[in-house]
Amino acid sequence: MGLHELSEVRANATLDEAENASGGDQRSESLADPAEKTTQRGGVQLHGLERYINLSSVANFGVIILGSWQTFAFTFQFALTNGGPVSMFYGSILAGVGCTAVGCSLAELASIDPTVGAQYRWSANLAPSAPRFWGLIQGWITTAAWCFACGGPPSLISNIITSLAIFNYENYEPERWHTALIMIATMIVPFILNLFFRRLLNWIEMLGIILHVVLFIVMIVVLVVFGPKSSPDFVFKTLVTDVSGWNNPGICWGLGLLTVTFSVSGFDSVLHMSDEVKKVRTRVPRSIILACVVNSTMLFIFVTVMLFYLGPLTEEITLAPLPLIYVLYGATGSKHATNALIALISLTTFFALFNIFASVSRLVWVFARDNGMPFSNFFAYVHPTLKLPLNALLLVGFVVTCLSLIYIGSATAFNALISLQALALHISYFLPILFILLRKLRGPPPPYGPFKLGIFGIPINIFSLCYLIYVVLWMPFPTLLPVTKDNMNYAGPIFAAVLIGALGHWFISGHKTFQIPINRYE
Repeated sequence: MGLHELSEVRANATLDEAENASGGDQRSESLADPAEKTTQRGGVQLHGLERYINLSSVANFGVIILGSWQTFAFTFQFALTNGGPVSMFYGSILAGVGCTAVGCSLAELASIDPTVGAQYRWSANLAPSAPRFWGLIQGWITTAAWCFACGGPPSLISNIITSLAIFNYENYEPERWHTALIMIATMIVPFILNLFFRRLLNWIEMLGIILHVVLFIVMIVVLVVFGPKSSPDFVFKTLVTDVSGWNNPGICWGLGLLTVTFSVSGFDSVLHMSDEVKKVRTRVPRSIILACVVNSTMLFIFVTVMLFYLGPLTEEITLAPLPLIYVLYGATGSKHATNALIALISLTTFFALFNIFASVSRLVWVFARDNGMPFSNFFAYVHPTLKLPLNALLLVGFVVTCLSLIYIGSATAFNALISLQALALHISYFLPILFILLRKLRGPPPPYGPFKLGIFGIPINIFSLCYLIYVVLWMPFPTLLPVTKDNMNYAGPIFAAVLIGALGHWFISGHKTFQIPINRYE
């Protein structure tokens, strides 16, 4: 165990004693805002992060980064060809309950051990055997998933912009290089804002949550007041099985479910900010649960209202790259109103991207501190003035730029990399929940933090695992038949490549160099 790992274990032990002694609700200001830790490794000075994020910011952080109803609004076209209304409506219920159960399981773990590494450190400490092996494998899975996930919001925004251009200028034909440049341009502002993260955090989170809620209300009112009413049979009984090539009702329903589950994935993002949150053992768990409950509820309401006021499934809606444009245009009859609503909703994606950049850069930083990736010393650097992992943030921006350039050469390759996000994240949730469930069943249970599930813990953990298995089973399926090189679902092969890379790293050097604080929660 290296010097910085020992100091971190001692700091966490001090934090545990302080919060447990006070029930997790109060602790001295000196412990809430410890002096910045500075350590040496390989001749390089490594700085720690300071705790300064308050309750409102951390609560809003998780809600904004998920942005479930906005994500669904911009991606529901994929569910129209598989499953349709039935898959959307009932899927939103299953996804909401499932993600909340998983979120509660992770919240309990966060209260036991609030750490930026989250999934990979929990897996290492809870694994029945080979803790460092499971920690490294889990670290690769989680870090790869979030790095590629950073390309999602820029891709979404570029689709919004090009779709609005097509909507307003019928002769416009977007080129792939247009999309790539838009992706890079949309990344620049959140990236620069992250350099001043500490100063801007409270304002950005407050503006983001206001937009999140106000635009939700506006959308519901616009659809209910102006939208054409659909029948209850359309909402509750219409199962689409004749568009994508799949004709098995069960398969179509399962594939349609993926659009909804994608909208509620990523609630672990706030975990990776743990080293900067005051009263972390209570506030981070509450933020996770709040993000899951609020977004699941809003998603269910939005899905239900939209289906009731969607109108007939015309070619414009079923074949458009962004059908929400034509849903709103059909309701309002005004291009100006449609443009304004779409632009304002897309603005919330900028706030989410700001949060994603912050979260992923911290995850890369702590994985590098544990020697879990190449050039660890470089990416473990924290800028002494900005108080943030600058090199890790630069890596995130570099990944998004590379993904944008890949899109110019091959949209299929780009989509293959982006598709890794949902699969890898769900698997990253599975392992620590499985390990803590085994610990509860075999005993003794780990020393719980201020938040614990109590007698409901084992049932919630079991349901969470069943939900994750069911969702993951559908993720490698191709969404269209017949399968071609362009519509192939590459999530499975890309995930296998990540696993091969992780195993290669372990056997070549990781078993010697990977250093992670392991106390087995004794």
